[in-house]
Amino acid sequence: MTGWTRRRLAASGVAILAAPALLRNAGAAPLSGDPSDTSGLYRFTLGAFTVTAILDAAAMIDGPWPIVGEDRPRTEVEALMRENRLPPDRFKPGFTPILVDTGRERVLFDTGNGEVGFVKRPAGGRLAERLRAAGHDPGGIDHVVLTHCHTDHIGGLMEAGRPAFPNATIAVGAAELDFWTKDARLGSAPEGNEHTSALVVRSHLVPQVARIRTIRPGEEVVPGIAAVAAPGHTPGHLAYHVENAGRRMLIWGDCAHHEVASLARPDWHALFDMDKAMGAATRRSLYGMAAADEILVAGYHTAFPSLGYVVAMGTGYRWIPVSYQLDP
Repeated sequence: MTGWTRRRLAASGVAILAAPALLRNAGAAPLSGDPSDTSGLYRFTLGAFTVTAILDAAAMIDGPWPIVGEDRPRTEVEALMRENRLPPDRFKPGFTPILVDTGRERVLFDTGNGEVGFVKRPAGGRLAERLRAAGHDPGGIDHVVLTHCHTDHIGGLMEAGRPAFPNATIAVGAAELDFWTKDARLGSAPEGNEHTSALVVRSHLVPQVARIRTIRPGEEVVPGIAAVAAPGHTPGHLAYHVENAGRRMLIWGDCAHHEVASLARPDWHALFDMDKAMGAATRRSLYGMAAADEILVAGYHTAFPSLGYVVAMGTGYRWIPVSYQLDP
């Protein structure tokens, strides 16, 4: 895979506007006025779209090794953390679904941990309550868009055995759905992420098949929101390009598990990538495009509000988290 370019994105059906500083005047309206606020909500505008980052889970966990850099000595990953003034053996990832309100439709990207995810309640599975705090009833969501089918992204699809978003279509990559619904997935190691995710696909996604819409790279979910191929983490993993009135955002799902380690060393293997080499190639591709085009990025597992910019740095990249860039 080579770096994504404007031409390649356009060829896949994604409209690109040639503006060098595409989000400089995005006109933000944070719910709290501070991305570090503990409400777990951060709102801004993207053209005429209103975007809300919603923290589904907050937990300090061991790492980032081997979640990032599983093919490297632990000491090498820990040294990188120390160089960046971070704890060497613990980190606090985001689990951050994104809500885009176009003014006509409400589009939710990923559904968090729910009752069954990696981060248990009360620390995790808080999407629905925070949606309501942001003024949105789950019944008012028009489209749920899944970047992929790991448990911490689809666990919130059901609540107490019922659809959590009963009026929404569920958009999922065609290749992703095909992969996870094959019986072979249940033959994987019972303690592994593949087996666990396959079970949750059957309990949370398959029962809602009447509302599932399969999507392929280049196709639009709604006008201004189009899928971008991002395989490797899972076979059908998708990113999404969001654009309105010349403002752009890339929702890249799990193309980074740590805002320092994943970007500084994109070739390091990620523990949860199902195809390690393809995952690394996708990281380089999307990081390069985001850096070259100065696009705002929503990174599901970067620290809340899980929004930032990417710049090239040596042989890798650097994450610049949102602070006041999106303020009016």
